[in-house]
Amino acid sequence: MRPHYLIGLGLAALMALPASAAPRVYAYSTSANYCPNGLQPITLNGVICCGQPNQAMSYQQAMAHPVTRQRARPAPAQQDCPIGQKGCR
Repeated sequence: MRPHYLIGLGLAALMALPASAAPRVYAYSTSANYCPNGLQPITLNGVICCGQPNQAMSYQQAMAHPVTRQRARPAPAQQDCPIGQKGCR
């Protein structure tokens, strides 16, 4: 293979990369909108600016952690085991 062919393949691969690695743009929910017409507040890598979101959920929803509740554990059963017997706690 010629080096020019490899350089062309490398450049083609680099040009295709940004299309597949688009950043996540979230809508930023707020009561005030100071953006120009047609744009809304968004977050891009944690920075609030004006634009059009490409994600269905808002930034606040994306950053919210799900609440998990711990299950109530039943009290351990009392075992009548002699001291030193294996399997007793």
